[in-house]
Amino acid sequence: MTIVVTAILHESAHAKINLHLHVTGRRPDGYHLLDSLAVFAGAADHLAAHPAEGAPGAVTLEITGPFGAGLVAESDSNLILRAARLLRATADADVAARLAPLRIVLDKRLPVASGIGGGSADAAAALRLLLRAWPEVRLPRARLMELAAELGADVPVCVDQVAARMGGVGEVLEPAPDLPPCGMMLVNCGEGVPTPSVFRSRAPVFHPAAALPAGWADVGAMVRDLSALTNDLEDAACAICPAIRTVLQVLAAAPGCRLARMSGSGATCFALFDSPQAARDARGAVERPDWWVWAGGLRGEECGAQAEGQTEGTVGRAV
Repeated sequence: MTIVVTAILHESAHAKINLHLHVTGRRPDGYHLLDSLAVFAGAADHLAAHPAEGAPGAVTLEITGPFGAGLVAESDSNLILRAARLLRATADADVAARLAPLRIVLDKRLPVASGIGGGSADAAAALRLLLRAWPEVRLPRARLMELAAELGADVPVCVDQVAARMGGVGEVLEPAPDLPPCGMMLVNCGEGVPTPSVFRSRAPVFHPAAALPAGWADVGAMVRDLSALTNDLEDAACAICPAIRTVLQVLAAAPGCRLARMSGSGATCFALFDSPQAARDARGAVERPDWWVWAGGLRGEECGAQAEGQTEGTVGRAV
């Protein structure tokens, strides 16, 4: 007998920010090896699993939100539906025959293909959501992380949504240094930057993995160490999309900015501040028409309605 989900289940998919990103080498298969310190901002997409009718384990997807237009909700291309298919395939036949059919609604609030792991975070959130909706599927931690890696190199770090050192092609995770409270601003210029083009365009040099301390006592100490590191993809991305350079200049000039850098392969850039309120106070100096801007703290630093109310971001609108 099929088990019916009677409540709507929710998960948030937080933006992943690369505080530094060194390209350390290249594998024989062409994939680049990376070293990065990843953190998660309060900004997030949101997923909801609704009860539905249909065959056991059937999952449909509806995409809404300010960045939902143009996204395809098809099983062959969408990471959320691929996550459902992979998870369903791990279940024994008798368990699969009882899985509740679901309708997942993705409220897409993060810019698409923008260097902050939005699609990967959505896939990881879908895995967490489906494991709650399908408690009959008992998945060991190691197998869950294997499924995450099958979906993409950035998906494993997004499963727990906690700061981590990323190695390998992104799937090798180690604990991050202890982070001080800080504020963050995210800005996306609205132009897409294809990741393969960035890697093809980067200078063919490699940097060693960063030597990071066990932790930082304050933002000043963290910024001092991060300033000695780089995002090795930033120059190539700026050559493809000069607007990234403009965003970085505007962020660096914002009142209270301690560090401005591009995240991932772009085009989203971030700035660090002493506190979430300092980041929000500087927002008016940064906003431009057609730019997506978010300001607040790292995931978990703010709570309740204040944190959730800061996750939407705006395009060309002061708040």
